[in-house]
Amino acid sequence: MRTEIRVSGIVQGVGFRPFVYRIAMKKGLVGFIRNRGDAGVEIIVEGEEDVVKGFLKEIREKKPPLAQIYGVTARYGGDKGEFESFTIIKSTEETELSGSVIPPDVSVCDECLRELRDSEDRRHDYFFITCTNCGPRYTIIERLPYDRLNTTMEKFPMCDFCFKQYRDPSNRRFHAQTVTCPKCGPKVYLTTNNGEAVDCKDPIREAGRLLEEGSIVAVKG
Repeated sequence: MRTEIRVSGIVQGVGFRPFVYRIAMKKGLVGFIRNRGDAGVEIIVEGEEDVVKGFLKEIREKKPPLAQIYGVTARYGGDKGEFESFTIIKSTEETELSGSVIPPDVSVCDECLRELRDSEDRRHDYFFITCTNCGPRYTIIERLPYDRLNTTMEKFPMCDFCFKQYRDPSNRRFHAQTVTCPKCGPKVYLTTNNGEAVDCKDPIREAGRLLEEGSIVAVKG
C-alpha cells in the first residue's frame, strides 16, 4: 500500500524528519520525508497495510519532545514500486496546508549539558552547543522550509566531525540544522565599549565576572 501523508504543526526544526526516518527504517518501509514551504512535512511510504497503519500510529504517539502535531492527513493507494529505501530528501518550497508554525528557541537539553561540562568532549564549554532537541530555532530562521541554507547557520559550513554526526541516523544530531562545534561554528568574543578586543580565555565567564563587579555589558548577536 502507498500512503501520501501531510503533517501540520510544529514539525520543522524539532527532529521530526530523523524521528520519522528511524520509524520507517525499523518497520522496513520505503519512501521519503521532506519539509515543505508551509512549515509542514510531506511523507510518502509504501509497504504492507498493517505496517503503514502502525507507522502512522507511532508518528502520533511517539513524536519528538519538541514536536506538536496539529493535523495528519493520509491518502491511500496502490504501490508504484518507485522506492528502494526510505530517505530524507531535499525540501520543497511548495505550500498547501496552513496552521504549521516555526518552533521557538529551546534551552539546552540535559545531554548537551553533560557534553558541555565534559572536559574530554569536543564541545566542552562551547556556548553554541545544540542538537535536534534543543537550541536556537526561531531566531536563526530566515525563511521556510527549515533547512540550514535557510538559516543564519548557512555561513558556517560543517567540519568533517559535525558532518559525520549530521549524517549518522543513530546520532541525536542526525539532520540537526544547528549542529556545529568550536572548529566550524560561531565564535564569541568580548570587546570594550570602544570596540577594542578584551584578551580573555572565556568571554562568557569574563562577561559574568564583569556584571558581578557592577559593569554594564551589552550582548550582540
